[in-house]
Amino acid sequence: MHPSESNFLAGQRLMVGFDGTDFNDDLEFLIGTLQVGGLILFSRNVDTPDQIRHLCRDCQSFAASCGLPPLFIAIDQEGGQVARLRAPFTQFPGNPAMTHPDDAAHFARVTAGELTGVGINMDMAPVLDVAPEGVESVMAGRAFGSDPGWVAAMGATMIDHFQRRGIMAVAKHFPGIGRTVLDSHLALPDLDIDAKTLADSDLVPFQAAIHGRVAGIMLSHIRYAGIDPVWPASLSPAVTADLLRGRMGYQGVVMTDDLDMGAIKPNLTIDTTIGQIMIADVDIALICHKGPDIQAACEKIRKALVADRGLRRMGVRSVERILRLKRRFLAGPWALKYENPRG
Repeated sequence: MHPSESNFLAGQRLMVGFDGTDFNDDLEFLIGTLQVGGLILFSRNVDTPDQIRHLCRDCQSFAASCGLPPLFIAIDQEGGQVARLRAPFTQFPGNPAMTHPDDAAHFARVTAGELTGVGINMDMAPVLDVAPEGVESVMAGRAFGSDPGWVAAMGATMIDHFQRRGIMAVAKHFPGIGRTVLDSHLALPDLDIDAKTLADSDLVPFQAAIHGRVAGIMLSHIRYAGIDPVWPASLSPAVTADLLRGRMGYQGVVMTDDLDMGAIKPNLTIDTTIGQIMIADVDIALICHKGPDIQAACEKIRKALVADRGLRRMGVRSVERILRLKRRFLAGPWALKYENPRG
């Protein structure tokens, strides 16, 4: 495999955060040298609509000048507790306050228009976690509710209205964290749930999202003992390869939650984490903070692609899924160059 091909195949599987509100040397390195496939924006990156528009435009222009496909540019804009974009962007009370599918449709229509207007093309929403009654769920303030059918209907409506307006929706946090009371931002929660309860409740909204051709699915940093007693969902072949892709039939883009979170980073090296992601058939590693882990992750993927034919085949399939999604939502002449990432 040619070095330039391995660099591209590695970089496209990273979605990364950065510091600053303008195009800078770090972004030039991430895009031009590492060839990352996506960026994620946080409050530290956003100020005014004009500033965000210029930032996104400059990043996309630089990627194009490097001969690369367009970038995923993502943000967490759920409304309510998690909304990186503040006024003058429209503010919503959040999923728990919604009482009719029209509320979900209105949120998605307005938010999609505002994101498109500033150059953001992916929203890390909707939250499809089911928060059962009687559980002090960490997701109580962000979930649509406790009824799986209701969560599925609201999520499917949101996905439909986002995606028909060109915004890629990412359903989260598979296979569902509504039952957890420990915050995975701080530590690794364990959830012992039987397969029938999971299928009858937590997986119902995700199955609806798959039926609605959701652009992406984000994995949780929760360890589900009944599925995999060793690895959290984000690093588990049993969760992605067997359950999500095998049994549920999802062949779209799968990404981790932020690998900088407390459930992952204090306990595992970036080499171990990335190695598990590749084995598990996860497409995108999400690393939300500037630091050496981003370059280390890219190098780990690149070396594995060169050294292991099996991982290379899986890696090529991952990048094919990523490019297929980019062609679907970010169409343009760039696609002709990357019809087949095998080179």
